Amino acid sequence: MSTPAFADLVADEPLTITSARARATEVGCPAIAPAVGASLAALAAAVKARAVVEIGTGAGVSTLWLLAGMRPDGVLTSVDTDGEHQRATRAALTDADIPTPRARLINGSATDVLPRLADGGYDLAFCDASPGEYPDYLHHLRRVLRTGGILAWHGVLARGRIAEQSARDPDTVAWRDLLSALRAEKSVRTAVLPVGDGLLIAVPT
Repeated sequence: MSTPAFADLVADEPLTITSARARATEVGCPAIAPAVGASLAALAAAVKARAVVEIGTGAGVSTLWLLAGMRPDGVLTSVDTDGEHQRATRAALTDADIPTPRARLINGSATDVLPRLADGGYDLAFCDASPGEYPDYLHHLRRVLRTGGILAWHGVLARGRIAEQSARDPDTVAWRDLLSALRAEKSVRTAVLPVGDGLLIAVPT
């Protein structure tokens, strides 16, 4: 068994999330691997997350994993531009018996929604959307995150391209720009977890 397969097996994905994953495949929405979801749930639990924002729903897969790690009274705000993906997310929430007040789904772009979110109002922010926009999100993500909160982005390994100096496609360049911006901030601790296609985490100190 490969290391990634073992990590996914250890994640022990609940049936409700497995069903959401199947629905994501039906609507053509890429979804995070079980090991990534388990990592997000652990991070949410570690900070006792009561308020989380995610950019990109993954058709409900990441939504359910994040909610699994949050406090029982926590509220997740999910932002996505794709209406079909959000409908799949609503179906996943219904299947998992998640009360409506615990998940706020917003149809819109992160560039429009993030500026409207409260300063320091979130314990964790997770991005799984277009890497080309990530450097533009960083200021607002830092602003909405509380002290000691966690920022997380999925896909930083760019399917192996991030380590190839010759790779200059827009997404890989955007990832490098984001990493450079984080490294330039001495008050931020960063790490890359090699699960899925790479989970980049940053903790402002």
